[in-house]
Amino acid sequence: MVSVVTSEAVPETSEAAAVRDSIELFTGGGGLALAMHNAGFRHLLAVEFDRRACQTLRSNVATEHGPEVPNPDSVTDKWPLYEGDIHNVNFANAMGKVDVIAGGVPCQPWSLGGAHKGYEDKRNLWPELFRCVRETRPRAVIAENVKGLLRPSFAPYYEYILNELRAPLEERVDGEDWQDHNRRIMKALKSPGQDLKERYDVKYFLVNAADYGVPQVRWRVFVVAFRKDLGLSEWEFPKPTHSEAALLREQETGEYWDRHGIKPRETGVQASILDGGGLKPWRTLRDALRNDPDAPHLKPLPEPRRPLEDKIEHPDWLHHFGWPGAREYAGHTPNLLDRPAKTVKAGVHGVPGGETVIKLDDGSIRYMTVREVSRVMTFPDDWRLEGPRGEQMRQLGNAVPVRLGEVVARSVAEALKPKTK
Repeated sequence: MVSVVTSEAVPETSEAAAVRDSIELFTGGGGLALAMHNAGFRHLLAVEFDRRACQTLRSNVATEHGPEVPNPDSVTDKWPLYEGDIHNVNFANAMGKVDVIAGGVPCQPWSLGGAHKGYEDKRNLWPELFRCVRETRPRAVIAENVKGLLRPSFAPYYEYILNELRAPLEERVDGEDWQDHNRRIMKALKSPGQDLKERYDVKYFLVNAADYGVPQVRWRVFVVAFRKDLGLSEWEFPKPTHSEAALLREQETGEYWDRHGIKPRETGVQASILDGGGLKPWRTLRDALRNDPDAPHLKPLPEPRRPLEDKIEHPDWLHHFGWPGAREYAGHTPNLLDRPAKTVKAGVHGVPGGETVIKLDDGSIRYMTVREVSRVMTFPDDWRLEGPRGEQMRQLGNAVPVRLGEVVARSVAEALKPKTK
């Protein structure tokens, strides 16, 4: 059994603590973990099973977890990474030392594109997240998952997930089915004299990444919990910062086309009837790849080298080379430059639906490069993805968009600030 803290103990978080500590579960290619890092969290441990994803993490920000590896002293230190089965990790050494447990719980059991097995799927790792919470008693929990988790057929089990997080110390016993466990938890939640440090205020939110400045329509569920003794039951998910109406209005007035220096295109929408609500426009694929007012530090991406069949890396850009064979047919249509991209999926070609095919201004189509898809997922341009193209695309499709993760991480950090000074 592997323990979280293996060398000199990390001091318990105190009233004077300046750095907030976290443990990242199901880290994957690093989207949510990078977001937490950018929001000022120091990772005491990152856990990931997939070999290629671990290679990606080590190539960028991680180092091997082990008895000879010192604990991180600052946010800028390398993340201690455990490559292996989460069932083999003992988190108890981190009791009282963790502000946030975060992770994108594997989505296959709940995905609309999967077998829909839900709680019967062996890949259902919510129980491991709850075990980590029991063993560490963090101040907060952030969990991300696919929209399919809210499917009506899963509604009873989803309520059970929320209840288990509300009372994680009411552990399921051997031989107890989840329905009986849920009834026992509900009874415990109603009992008087509860220790508020053993209970959590839990909320969930269905959000579209495009509403928060991600150049992609991507619906995801976030579950956020705060320990009850902190008194943060009124916390709400951050309000949207971007809107589709604002984009359509900017396109209809011509401001969008002027910014990109191209001839206006008809939208069929009267600008006078649109109200952007004071929000910024949705970021489009053209914004992300060419000229993004929301991210002025990003340089325009050039077209990948032609012919695409050569698969030759661009000399100035990481992971930016063409891929042959893009097609368009019913049910498999390309991304449009002047809309947010479709949801990036964990497949080489974004199957099904043409999620990584792009239609260019001349009407031709091609597959998006890995770098272009990384832009859509809001990873930095120097983020190196390991493995062949298919593995790189799978890591991106499974990730939390970094920018969306930062919205949540910064809001949670701000809520915790008065509690950790």
